[in-house]
Amino acid sequence: MSFLVPAQAYGRFMGRFSEPLAEQFVAVAGLHPGQRALDVGCGPGALTARLVELLGPEAVSAVDPSAPFVESARGRFPGTDVTVGTAESLDFPADTFDAALASLVVHFMTDPVAGLAEMARVTRPGGVVAATVWNHGSGSGPLTLFWEAVRAVDPQQEGEDHYAGVHEGDLATIFRAAGLDDLTEAVLTVHVPFDSFDQWWEPYTLGVGPAGEYVRGLDAAGRDRVVQECRQRVPDGPFTVAAQSWCVSARVAD
Repeated sequence: MSFLVPAQAYGRFMGRFSEPLAEQFVAVAGLHPGQRALDVGCGPGALTARLVELLGPEAVSAVDPSAPFVESARGRFPGTDVTVGTAESLDFPADTFDAALASLVVHFMTDPVAGLAEMARVTRPGGVVAATVWNHGSGSGPLTLFWEAVRAVDPQQEGEDHYAGVHEGDLATIFRAAGLDDLTEAVLTVHVPFDSFDQWWEPYTLGVGPAGEYVRGLDAAGRDRVVQECRQRVPDGPFTVAAQSWCVSARVAD
């Protein structure tokens, strides 16, 4: 998966969606000052920023497998513990945090069940484990328009609707498999404006994630076909993309 890219590239590609989603996610998690939180798969820090604002830099830890993202987050959040690591092997003692959150990460984990189980391990009894995953499975994700255009010219492409947790109910199933049963489910929606087709399309050329990898792998003719198909689907002038995310939170058993 191509996330070994500059943090600025990710911000231009997904930051427009992940930042407003992070605000809603923190509200759903019900955190308050005085608590400690872990951001699992922090990326350049969309969720980390909201946690630091609420809890303070020293009360927040963050991990991500991408060294460029970790370097960027360390620069953004002095005093916050940001390290390279994976959800499946968190380098923290048991019961360290009041909450462990993973925003837009579960579907990219090598083993989502193990990742959520590790998040539960490092969260104290009564604390919160929570995650969001884009609704790629029901055609309401931020990349739906792009992948529908790709399939129109390249029907063999799966897109991202086969990843873990992207269909309704899937994320809750993963939580239960990880031993988390006291669940609350929600759907979070963000609305992201674009001034033009070019503003919407340009981030797809930066090589970020599955969509970026797909575009990077096209020859000139293939890219032209995708661009033309996308242009037919994107409205003229300014438009807004509504993107849904599944959200599940759980209380860790005493």
